[in-house]
This record gives sequence, structure tokens and C-alpha cells, in this order.
Amino acid sequence: MASVLVPLATGCEELEAVTIIDLLRRAGIEVVTAGLEDGPVRCSRGTRLIPDVTLDEVAGREFDMIVLPGGQPGADHLREDPRIRKVLTGLAESDSYIAAICAAPRVLAAAGLLDNRNATSFPGALDGLDIRGLVYRDDAVVRDGKIITSRGPGTAMEFALTLIELLLGKAKRDEVEGPLQRPAR
Repeated sequence: MASVLVPLATGCEELEAVTIIDLLRRAGIEVVTAGLEDGPVRCSRGTRLIPDVTLDEVAGREFDMIVLPGGQPGADHLREDPRIRKVLTGLAESDSYIAAICAAPRVLAAAGLLDNRNATSFPGALDGLDIRGLVYRDDAVVRDGKIITSRGPGTAMEFALTLIELLLGKAKRDEVEGPLQRPAR
């Protein structure tokens, strides 16, 4: 079974976090939500989420993917946490998937993971950062190797479905997407 770590920081974007968690779990993926601290996480719009564990409780555990929800100041809290950078560099070294949405691609940039890559983010989130060779794209979801980025709450469903397809294939994505009754493109 594929396993995915979703770190939750105070001020994260709840629409992104819940969409990612929900859709990946619908696909049968083991999703572990980990708070940076013990207890409920207050999201950017006041919703409270209760993580499965703390980040310290899963230290050293291997995952197939990490997915960073955006939102502010949640993305800044992720960027400032040395444990997140350690997880990101470890997953990059093991050639695992690394995904971030909205403002969270800033976290990837701080870890040097967007250098010489194609990526997207919430408009302006990557402005002013010194990212060597970044090719910024306006697409809803951008995949460059094992790095996947997306733009914001409105792209969260497409982002999560893309992650399902990467981990489990197109048939599983279609199985999860059908009952969602998304409008035809």
C-alpha cells in the first residue's frame, strides 16, 4: 500500500489539506497527517484539524510521498521547521515523490528542490526568491520528475487526483474521480 505524509502546520489552507487527505484516502492510500506540534491545528480560516500523529512520532519512517498543503502562515511554519527540510531531503535522495500546493512550493525552494525545475505556485508565492533555473508555469498542476506543484485551493482536487494517478495509476484515478461528479472539461 502506498503511504503519504501530510504535515499540518498552524495556518495551513484547510481546503487544500482536507481535499488532499480525503481523495488520497478514497484511493486506498495510507495517509498519515502529522502536526508540527501536539494537538489540533488551527487552519488559515479557523477550521481545526486533528492530526493522526506528531511529526516527531513518524521521524525516520519511510513514505512514498510527502504532500505539503499551502496557506499562510502554514507554509512559512513548514519552511522554518528543520524536521520538514530533513524529511524533504531524505525523500529527494530516495527518489520519492514530493508535492506542494499554493504557498508551499516556497518550502521546496528553501530546500533547493526547485532549482532547474518547472513548477507553479499561488501567484507571487515564489517571487523574489533566488531559485536557479526555475521555469515558472501557470498550469494548475506541474510535474517535473518526482516534484509536483499546484496553484491553490481551486486546483486542490486536480492536484490530489494527479497524485493518485502517480502512485496508483490512471484506472485508480478514474475510479476515485467518477463519483466526484466533476464537470466535463
